[in-house]
Amino acid sequence: MNPIQTSEEINRQRRRFFGAVAASIAAAQFGVIGAAAAQSNAAKPADAPAMKPGSKTSFGPLKQIDAGLLNVGYAEVGPADGPAVILLHGWPYDIHSFVDVAPLLSSAGYRVIVPYLRGYGTTRFLSGETFRNGQQSVVAVDIIALMDALKIEKATLAGFDWGARTADIIAALWPERCKALVSVSGYLIGNQQAGKAPLPPAAELTWWYQYYFAIQRGEVGYRQYRRDFNKLIWKLASPKWDFDDATFDRSAASFDNPDHVAIVIHNYRWRLALVEGERKYDDLEMKLAEGPVISVPTITLEGDANGAPHVDAAAYRNKFSGRYEYRLITGGVGHNLPQEAPQAFGEAVIAVAEV
Repeated sequence: MNPIQTSEEINRQRRRFFGAVAASIAAAQFGVIGAAAAQSNAAKPADAPAMKPGSKTSFGPLKQIDAGLLNVGYAEVGPADGPAVILLHGWPYDIHSFVDVAPLLSSAGYRVIVPYLRGYGTTRFLSGETFRNGQQSVVAVDIIALMDALKIEKATLAGFDWGARTADIIAALWPERCKALVSVSGYLIGNQQAGKAPLPPAAELTWWYQYYFAIQRGEVGYRQYRRDFNKLIWKLASPKWDFDDATFDRSAASFDNPDHVAIVIHNYRWRLALVEGERKYDDLEMKLAEGPVISVPTITLEGDANGAPHVDAAAYRNKFSGRYEYRLITGGVGHNLPQEAPQAFGEAVIAVAEV
């Protein structure tokens, strides 16, 4: 063995040491808290450096890789040999929801992958002939294909909105690929039959955009005014988040993807059973329609000022059969929880990843 170590080797050893110490602390905290709710001012893992929202604005150069039907654009930070964490965004957001979370995790020794979902950013379909499908199972299949392409056998999955639903689906249908789960707003797996059922008027009102997308006027309107539309959604979903124009514009650039409108419109129309998906995914959707229980270690999160449609945590508690914890993140935190409260989100990932 060479007695002289390079600075890169020393740094790698330091990351592993601090990551191991921190993971032990975080896992111990998760075990102690168990199924109880935890507020955002709970004891913090020692490895999570203080991360103020908005501290970072960019990931640096992105990567591209062919995976399944897509050429996926993604950010990658952290050691290549670290345990994998995949962070999944929702609508109408993008990878910048995790711009402060990713460095927090990488500093603890994790390999962090943050992909653009189909229809966002630099992700593109490999063929112009591929149906622009937004049904729930397809997005999960995309992420499995990405994991295969990156030779990631198993990863901790964490997300919100579409990303949380995608992570939930992978945890439910491919538990061998999901080490642990962090899901904002809990269990989001749906089915078309449930989507057909009317809700009380106040609940229906919160889904106004879904019904707007159901008609041709909504598709044309979204295509024409997508930036204004999505900024409105940001404000409604996170009423106490005082984001600036620059923050929104960084994410809004991803909505210029040529397939964005088609994917979004199909997603919301499919939920209401107004359009069909693809037959090759029917078996997956049948399994999801049964409401499969998730067995992997899980932390669910909710912001105390989430203006987007969501249910009480008690409503989905029995959907998680493994180690479980619910955390309410206080302080006016809305729907885009990882960007509004990156410290709390990152700590949840660290806490569950080493259980």
